[in-house]
Amino acid sequence: MPEVRLVGPNGEQVGIVPIAKALELARESDLDLVEVAPTARPPVAKLMDYGKFKYESAMKAREARKNQAHTVIKEIKLRPKIDPHDYETKKGHVVRFLKAGDKVKVTIMFRGREQSRPELGRRLLQRLADDVEELGFVESRPKQDGRNMIMVIGPHKKKTARGQEESGTA
Repeated sequence: MPEVRLVGPNGEQVGIVPIAKALELARESDLDLVEVAPTARPPVAKLMDYGKFKYESAMKAREARKNQAHTVIKEIKLRPKIDPHDYETKKGHVVRFLKAGDKVKVTIMFRGREQSRPELGRRLLQRLADDVEELGFVESRPKQDGRNMIMVIGPHKKKTARGQEESGTA
């Protein structure tokens, strides 16, 4: 006769009982008999309200998703011959994105003869990386991708976490 190790509705051990007796106990207490460890010898079954269990596990999963960090990648586009004031404006945007905890994809677009001078773009990206060094780090080095050169800057983890804690308490 097949048997199961039965666990009560409050987590207490009932013991090893025949399946028919376990089903009868479940019917008497108006609960469901749920197999929780089918590979154990004998299998483990628990008396519980299965609908309530499913609802609570769905709520826990939703709460876990809500607390997950969402990684957002913002993009800034530059040109190799950028005006100093325009550069400062774009740098300000990068600083704002990094302070918010977002990654920044910096793209330099080359046109015409500029493509034959990739070192201009590399120098500009290096200057930007040096300017925002205290807020973020270069996640991927500058890479030439056709007419564009791309670099990704990520925020420092500890700085953004501290910033969020301070804003949460204020």
